[in-house]
Amino acid sequence: MLSKRHQKLGIKQTVQRHWMDRVVQMLLAGMSEKEIRVDLNDYLSTQKQSGGIGERGKDTYGMAISLLACWFAPDKELIQFRDDALSLARESLTSEWLPLHWAVISAAYPFWFNVAKQTGRLFNLQEQITQAQVFNRLKEQYGDRETVARNARYTVRSFIAWEVLKDSSSKGCYEQASPQIIYDPAVAILLLEAGLHAEPEGKSALKVLLTNPALFPFQLPIMTGDFIANNNGRIKVVRYGMDDELLEIV
Repeated sequence: MLSKRHQKLGIKQTVQRHWMDRVVQMLLAGMSEKEIRVDLNDYLSTQKQSGGIGERGKDTYGMAISLLACWFAPDKELIQFRDDALSLARESLTSEWLPLHWAVISAAYPFWFNVAKQTGRLFNLQEQITQAQVFNRLKEQYGDRETVARNARYTVRSFIAWEVLKDSSSKGCYEQASPQIIYDPAVAILLLEAGLHAEPEGKSALKVLLTNPALFPFQLPIMTGDFIANNNGRIKVVRYGMDDELLEIV
């Protein structure tokens, strides 16, 4: 049976990366969930989805607060995962938080991960993509519903806001930004764990996970299953076949 996380779509508006940065900064400052919500309630009332400044209705920025809660009020099964992401944020510059945001929102909203997966698959085939191509692939998984297209549209716009997609010279087409090379194994493992949390079964073959198109904004180092399991107590490795490894959330 699919969990609540895997059943919901949830990306009901564009998410600006600097909003995520603000939440992490508040968490690192020791602010409580209640204090963060009060701050966001005031701050986001002046922040447009486009990244500009202007008044917004509470219904719309309330949706943004729900999305940002992936950091400050995660589901119970994601608390330790979030705590590890926060520890990594504490040890790095704000400009280096992109993979941490990507991991946290992917685990909390598997729909985000699946939109990214279809986006990455298209980039494996061609240099430019359109929103329509992404939507058509998502229909096969979620059905041809307006809510799917709308949530996917906000997700793709978030990719653009986070600068992992960029406009091409052709109108309505997007290109992939240069992937960020992940040097820190702990950050790479966090992204892989996010991929496991995004899967309904909580498991994946290591080879598949390391090359998962949903991680298209990043270039990950090659790691063994043993190394990953030894450095993350929430992941175990199971061997099958001659030299294949399966990673699974404990």
